[in-house]
Amino acid sequence: MSRTNFDTLLEAGCHFGHLKRKWNPAMAPYIFMERNGIHIIDLHKTVAKVDVAAEALKQIAKSGKKVLFVATKKQAKQCVADLATSVGMPYVIERWPGGMLTNFPTIRKAVKKMTNIDKLFADGTFNNLSKREVLQVSRQRAKLEKNLGSIADLNRLPSALFVIDVMKEHIAVREANRLGIPVFGIVDTNSNPDNIDFVIPANDDASKSIEVILQACCAAINEGLEERKVEKADSEAAAEQEDQPVKRGRRNGKAREEAAEVAE
Repeated sequence: MSRTNFDTLLEAGCHFGHLKRKWNPAMAPYIFMERNGIHIIDLHKTVAKVDVAAEALKQIAKSGKKVLFVATKKQAKQCVADLATSVGMPYVIERWPGGMLTNFPTIRKAVKKMTNIDKLFADGTFNNLSKREVLQVSRQRAKLEKNLGSIADLNRLPSALFVIDVMKEHIAVREANRLGIPVFGIVDTNSNPDNIDFVIPANDDASKSIEVILQACCAAINEGLEERKVEKADSEAAAEQEDQPVKRGRRNGKAREEAAEVAE
């Protein structure tokens, strides 16, 4: 069954590309036609690509790995924050911190600093500081929260990147390419799809278009997480059943030993 359908994408305006003069020739396979100087994206290909990407995301989630969502453009911020949070995935919606992937240990240090500030606030250490010092630390904490709060639980490199507007987030894409991290991306007609592992050709400027595609992908991630829970529960139940005869055997053995001692 398809994750999304042609009509849903059409209603959301996913087919509207950029002006013809702004196009990237590498996107030619995904362009259906040109109308009034604007390229129209072939939504049949978009439907197929969403299905492929969604299935891959489902498997990543099922294996317990993380997908990092990246969208710093205004139209996508809130949508990405809401949907990524709903499936427990990290996201970046403020400025992309340069070296976030290629220099991951430094980013982890900054997150640790944020955690340490929280601990010092909690145990009352800051009560001994002057108002000015407390204000400085609070501002520093707020800045760290704004830029890194959504990735505070990301203890290791993500297994994949999901990017909205690969042209705007080219630094993030480049870092992922360098480390061999697969990139999923909503790619418009003015962008280069060559460095994107899972291309979803669609309008990356309209919030409705972004939302429809993200909903389909996050629904797949949710399915993967649910299947992981079920498999985990099944394996735990199986392990418990295997353990039962062993315990029973031990009990019987002990009873025999006690009976033998009494007989003696």
